[in-house]
Amino acid sequence: MSNAVSDSDPARGSAGEVFGAFLRLGLTSFGGPIAHLGYFRDELVVRRRWLDDHAYADLIALCQFLPGPASSQVGFALGLMRAGWLGALAAFTAFTLPSALILLVFAGAATAISGPLGQGALHGLKVVAVAIVAQAVWGMARQLCPDRERAAIAVLAVVVLAALPGAPGMILAIAAGAGLGLALGRGAARPASGHLVVPLSRGAGAAALLLFLALLALLPLLADGSQALAMIDSFYRAGALVFGGGHVVLPLLDAEVVQPGWIGPQAFLAGYGAAQAVPGPLFTFAAYLGAALGPEPNGVLGAALALLAIFLPGFLVLLGVLPFWDRFRRMAGAQSLMQGANAAVVGILGAALYSPVFTTAIGGLPDLALALACFVALTGWKLAPWRVVLLAAMAGAALALAG
Repeated sequence: MSNAVSDSDPARGSAGEVFGAFLRLGLTSFGGPIAHLGYFRDELVVRRRWLDDHAYADLIALCQFLPGPASSQVGFALGLMRAGWLGALAAFTAFTLPSALILLVFAGAATAISGPLGQGALHGLKVVAVAIVAQAVWGMARQLCPDRERAAIAVLAVVVLAALPGAPGMILAIAAGAGLGLALGRGAARPASGHLVVPLSRGAGAAALLLFLALLALLPLLADGSQALAMIDSFYRAGALVFGGGHVVLPLLDAEVVQPGWIGPQAFLAGYGAAQAVPGPLFTFAAYLGAALGPEPNGVLGAALALLAIFLPGFLVLLGVLPFWDRFRRMAGAQSLMQGANAAVVGILGAALYSPVFTTAIGGLPDLALALACFVALTGWKLAPWRVVLLAAMAGAALALAG
């Protein structure tokens, strides 16, 4: 192993512990990938202390550079670091399964969320995401932007995203922050704690990268004449080519399943709308699509194949890079570089707090009041996030009744 676990490493846990933590997150993490990172931080960094803010921000910065669902990649890596391969599998399963199952039964439950109470509750879940992301930005800014230079890097990241929105802007902002951090040379201030220890050799990492590329190249050739392999190829390619995760996958999946006629546009959009209202990763939209496809395999088997195919490439790339990441970030120059990158991550989260989180959820003063109340409940009253989520859903339903 290239990264052996020693007495100075963070405490190890069990797969059962990881499963329990991520099942709780999978049931309560509303609001999309940016909000998920806030939920993860509150549960695993602040409450359970599995790692510190520096290591957590490093992991976010790494996953922002890679294709695939960033929040699920962060969760997969955290499970791997905490409890090895079983921990990684436990984190993925527990965080993904609740939303996947909900989307499988969405068609039968659609009428239950069509009335004003249901719509109000769903709106309350969007509003609480504003508070969750704000809490994450506030906490990480205090840890990772403690001086004017790094605060300026965070602001610069927002400027970059304003000029170049989307995944290219995120990558450019992190690269610019890393370069400025290296130029400032503030690595001596970097604490030694919280490094990313993964039970994975460099050889295994290289094998994962080779498998990622081989599947990307070979699946289109093998899919000829097999509908099952053609479906796996389509979802694998969507997961392999999407940078930034979340909503970025929508046009890719539309091209892969709607344009070939495997599913109608109305059914596609209905499932996508439902995916916004459930907790957990947005990539579980693939489970809905796999179940609803016209040609076989569909149903439960189609959902399982689509789900595994869309997540697999992001996890393979992550496994390929992780064994080299910790040694790199502990180098003297790399410490300065990562401090700048971490500050840029704070700016990226701050920009996301405004758009799409705030602009999507806040439609007037009542929404703003609810978001502020949720923020105070999280930061001042220290209520558990899942309790705040439930309260926000009830408040949203009450606001809907009040007109």
